Amino acid sequence: MNYDMNYEQLPEHIRHGFQAYIEEHREPGDFVMACLENNLCEACGRADETNRERMFDIVSFLYNEAPAECWGSSAKVEAWLAERVRDETPS
Repeated sequence: MNYDMNYEQLPEHIRHGFQAYIEEHREPGDFVMACLENNLCEACGRADETNRERMFDIVSFLYNEAPAECWGSSAKVEAWLAERVRDETPS
């Protein structure tokens, strides 16, 4: 699948985590995972200073750029990550 999205609005140090998750279905770090699962308390607790300051940009990226099926709940994230496992499993 071709993902043409603007990762530039994310803080530079977390872009790769979001991109690898969205495009390669790779499990991200704890902060990105909390954002993807729509867990505000966990995301705020794990955010560094930059991410705290840019939380609106991160949420805006998810809402406006990321595929809706890849974020919003832990079930959606689990299903998204499972697609990678299925793709890598030999037939």
